[in-house]
Amino acid sequence: MNQRDARRARTRKEILEAAARSIAEHGYHGMSMRDLARATDRSLAGFYNYFASKEDVLFALQQEAFEALVATTQRALALADDAPARLYVFIHHHVRYFAEHPDVMRVLVHEAAALPQQHRRVIRALKEQYYEIGRELVREVVNEGCGTPGAVPRSSVDDAELARATYAVFGMLNWVYTWYDPKRHGTPADVARTIHRVTLCGLVARCPYTRMQAALGEQLSSVAAPPLIGAGAGAER
Repeated sequence: MNQRDARRARTRKEILEAAARSIAEHGYHGMSMRDLARATDRSLAGFYNYFASKEDVLFALQQEAFEALVATTQRALALADDAPARLYVFIHHHVRYFAEHPDVMRVLVHEAAALPQQHRRVIRALKEQYYEIGRELVREVVNEGCGTPGAVPRSSVDDAELARATYAVFGMLNWVYTWYDPKRHGTPADVARTIHRVTLCGLVARCPYTRMQAALGEQLSSVAAPPLIGAGAGAER
């Protein structure tokens, strides 16, 4: 890459970083091209040399974030061999990425619907690619176990259970940015270890609470769901 290309790449990166900050703070519809040009010390005319519209900025931000996440995750997974270790690498890499780029995570979670359909299809395909990496790791852990005495792996798991388990893992990972504070919660590695421990033990341990869940589940299924209003302590009887 020559100096001109390198300079252009740096400027493009600065624009996307400024866009992530602006969208995270004001929302996509509260971001303007003029504000982004000002934030990156560019003239508005010069700014359009990089992106034709703020829609293009949002699309590039989401696309490049997912592409980077998929590519770097695949490289990181090569560092580990067995299923529990690979799952830890995946969790650690995810937490570290979004601890370092919390604004990007907010954009990925909240702003995909702002894109037109053709762009949403591209982003959805990238999300599914990343989801499949996580799903395969969960399947490996379920099938192989962790080697701890008393923790029994399962030879197979149905697709619905595998999907529920995978989405549960992503549920923990994707919302770290909403509560994570390094002063209170430690390093990204500390967070990753906790999530890995909760996930791993939940996937492979033979737990006595499984029977309790089954018994209570039958009882709770017969209890009517609470209404939105009108069932508080002061409600009429």
